[in-house]
Amino acid sequence: MSILKDFITEYGTLAMFIIILLEYACFPVSSEIVLPFSGAVASINHTNFLVILPLSILAGLIGTGICYAIGWFGGGAILQAIIRRFPKAQKGIDRANEKFKLHGGATVCIGRVIPLIRTYIALVAGAAKLPPVTYFTYSFLGITVWNTLLIGLGYMLQENYQKVAGYYERYKYNLLPIAGLCILALLINFLYQRKVRTRQKSSPM
Repeated sequence: MSILKDFITEYGTLAMFIIILLEYACFPVSSEIVLPFSGAVASINHTNFLVILPLSILAGLIGTGICYAIGWFGGGAILQAIIRRFPKAQKGIDRANEKFKLHGGATVCIGRVIPLIRTYIALVAGAAKLPPVTYFTYSFLGITVWNTLLIGLGYMLQENYQKVAGYYERYKYNLLPIAGLCILALLINFLYQRKVRTRQKSSPM
């Protein structure tokens, strides 16, 4: 992890973008550390929060899109290969499958803040052939909430960003209803804006 920190410290925004992308692409990088640290570095370097946040969301969408594509084209064979190589992954994949069967596309969104599920949900959604528009819409909502929370805390705490991981471990199971409300608000706003645009297009000039 110290190597990643040095990489971000030296190369700034570009390094943050690459590492966040890798984290969402299922590389073994902890978002509970990387995202707050990215926020802290951005704050110390006087990078506007409204610059780093959209970049982190874009990185997240690209990263999760890679996993989704792997799941789509590799299907269950990829998941089984992961289980054979990493037996401990069985629990996370099973939980992701269970939640996906119960809640469908919404799991992609809410799963961003649920331990274990967040790592494998992109592969599961791809293997289940969840439509790309549905997948990326829900992913956008979930990534936006998650990145805003963790990067925002790091941005405010700066050198004390490491406290974020401690807060997460202590309150991670209480984050679900909070994230759910945030995502619901974003979804309502998304649907409202879409409805307004549709009305504007259909109204006579």
